[in-house]
Parts: sequence; C-alpha cells; structure tokens
Amino acid sequence: MRVIIQRVSKASVSIGGQLKASIRQGILVLLGIEKADEQEDIDFLVKKIINLRIFDDENGVMNCSILDIDGEVLCVSQFTLHASTKKGNRPSYIRAAKPDFAIPMYQTFCAELSKALKKIIQTGEFGANMQVELINDGPVTISIDSKNKE
Repeated sequence: MRVIIQRVSKASVSIGGQLKASIRQGILVLLGIEKADEQEDIDFLVKKIINLRIFDDENGVMNCSILDIDGEVLCVSQFTLHASTKKGNRPSYIRAAKPDFAIPMYQTFCAELSKALKKIIQTGEFGANMQVELINDGPVTISIDSKNKE
C-alpha cells in the first residue's frame, strides 16, 4: 500500500460536477492498493497516519498529529500510485490491485482509519472519475509505502 498524505486547510472531491465530500483542516490521503497488500499493511499505515506529527504546535513547530488537532480526513483511492514508468512513456499499472480485491481493502482501510480517529472520515468513490481540490497547507506532502518500513 502506498499513501500520499497532504496537510490541507481544506479539500474536496467531486464526481460529475457534484460535491461528494469535503473537509476543513486536516489531511488528504491518496491511497494506492496493490495485489500483495494485507491487513498488516492497513494496520501499519493507519497507525503511522494518525500519529504523524505534521501540524504546528503553539511554537510553530510540526509537533502535533491529526489526533492532537482534532482534524478531518478525506481518503481517495488512487491506483496510479502504483504506476511503473521504467519502460517507455506510458505508465504500467500491473502492480495495482484489481477492483475485486482493492474495493474491500479500501473500505477496510477507511473503516480502520475512522475507528482509530474516533470520527467518520470523508471518502471519494472507488473507481470513479473524481476531481480533487485542495489547499496544501505548508506545503506538506509525505509519501509512505507499507512495503518500505525501514
């Protein structure tokens, strides 16, 4: 599993011109699922995301987590995070999980993240053509791959 985490002052996702979800201060999580992912990957990323200290404390130092600021989360599935660009100019998505595996993993990930935060998180719609808008605060953008824990 791969995630791109962006600290935002606001973010939203629309489908077909209709607003699906929006948040204020918090994080936008772009989630890529691959065939080799397991519950262990979900557990690792959820723990890492909720404890990641990327929000400013009273001294302006990034020392607070999403839990500390009671922030919001928007999670959007994004299979292109597993694009391979090694050959040619057209990315290959062979490592990205197919929907029959990826959808339940995405739903489980979102449920586990919501449970860990003790609040409902906002989501996109798996497989939809989504328009994501955000104001990246900082900017702060962090990439985490559950297969590279070291």
